Amino acid sequence: MNSRVFILLSLLFSSLTFAATDFATIQSYGQLAADTYLPETELEDQLKSQGQTLVHQAVMAESQVSYFLSSTDDMQTIAVRGTANLTNAMVDLDIEFQPDEQLGITLHKGFKTSAAAVYADVKPHLDSSKPITVTGHSLGGAIAVIVAMFLEQEQRTPAQVITFGQPKVTNVTGAGVFDDIPLTRVVTPKDIVPLVPPLSPLQIKDMDIYWHMGEEVILLGEGQYSQTSGVKAMLRATKIMSALPDADNLEAHKMDTYMSRIQTLQTAPVEVPYKMEISLFGLSLN
Repeated sequence: MNSRVFILLSLLFSSLTFAATDFATIQSYGQLAADTYLPETELEDQLKSQGQTLVHQAVMAESQVSYFLSSTDDMQTIAVRGTANLTNAMVDLDIEFQPDEQLGITLHKGFKTSAAAVYADVKPHLDSSKPITVTGHSLGGAIAVIVAMFLEQEQRTPAQVITFGQPKVTNVTGAGVFDDIPLTRVVTPKDIVPLVPPLSPLQIKDMDIYWHMGEEVILLGEGQYSQTSGVKAMLRATKIMSALPDADNLEAHKMDTYMSRIQTLQTAPVEVPYKMEISLFGLSLN
C-alpha cells in the first residue's frame, strides 16, 4: 500500500481524545501573537507589562517577516507576525510544495523559506536551559509550526505551539512525521485562512494533499467552543471553501476577533460537538 494512503487511512479511522482546553494559556499566547504587530518602539514596554523580557527582535530582509524572542524566568517564546504587507502576501501565495532535505518532508515553499530564515536568525539567541514555546497569527502561525519542526529535529521539541488563524504548511506525510509536536490551532468558524491552501484534484489523486497537524480549537462565540482534528478539520475546510469570501471572513481572521472570543471563554467555557453536516461513504462525521 502507498505510504501516503496508509497514513491517510490511519488519520481517517483514528480517534483522538482531547485534553481539557486551557483558555488562560491560549489568551496569554494570543496576546504575544498580537504583540508582533506592535511598532518596535512599543514592543518592549508591552512585553514588560506581561511579565516578559524582550530578548531579540528582527525583520527578515527577503520576506519582511517579523518575529521576536521573549523570555520569563522559566520559559522563552518565539512569536511570529502575520501578514502585514505586500511582501508577506507574496509568501502566502507561494503555495507550491517543495521537498525539504533537512526535515525530510514536503512543505509550502513560501512558508518553508521564511521559517528557515527565522530559525537561522533566532538560534544564537536561544537559552539552552529554558523550554521553548512558539506562537503566531496567520502567516506567522504557519512559520511558527515549521520553526517547531526545526526545533524538534534538533531534539528541542517545543513545550507548546499555539497558533491563531494558521494556514496549512505540509501534506499528509509531513503531518504524520511531526504529529508529536504539541500543536494547538485556534480558529474561528468563518476564518477561511486556516482552510487554505485548498484541495487540488491532482493532489487527491496522489494522496498528496495539504493537511493540518495538531488539535483544532474552534471559537464559536458566546462562551462556546468545539475541538476537531485530522479528517474532520479537512472536511470542514472543504465545506466552507465552497462559498465565496466576504467581509465576514476578513473580520473573522483579525487578531482582535480572536482575542474577543477567547475572552468569553475565560470563565465557564462550554464545549459543544462541531456539526459537520457531511457524510463520508454514507457515514455521518458529526
